[in-house]
Amino acid sequence: VQLQASGGGLVQAGGSLRVSCAASERTFSGYTVGWFRQAPGKERAFVAAIRWNGGTTVYADSVKGRFTISKDNVKNTVHLQMNGLRPEDTAVYYCAVGRPILSYFRSPEAYTSWGQGTLVTVSS
Repeated sequence: VQLQASGGGLVQAGGSLRVSCAASERTFSGYTVGWFRQAPGKERAFVAAIRWNGGTTVYADSVKGRFTISKDNVKNTVHLQMNGLRPEDTAVYYCAVGRPILSYFRSPEAYTSWGQGTLVTVSS
């Protein structure tokens, strides 16, 4: 599955952004779509994931209550709505797909295809 991430940019602290992930060649049906982020000098970290069939969602504690992951069945796209952004949210955001069981939603190793990443910068 080829993925295209979009929607990053520069925003002030407290602001909002939405990043999106589209599948270029096939549907997300049967897959889980995850968002991860990598800040400079840090390891890639889990942000949120959604199982396409059924809509089960999982969030990292650091974004719970501020970020919302959702899917658009018509456009075959997954969105990550980010509200209340903080400087520590600054990172390159990557979407990925895989077929992990629920307990592995947070594991990068469980995802088999990755998008190119989109930069989100939050200024203080």
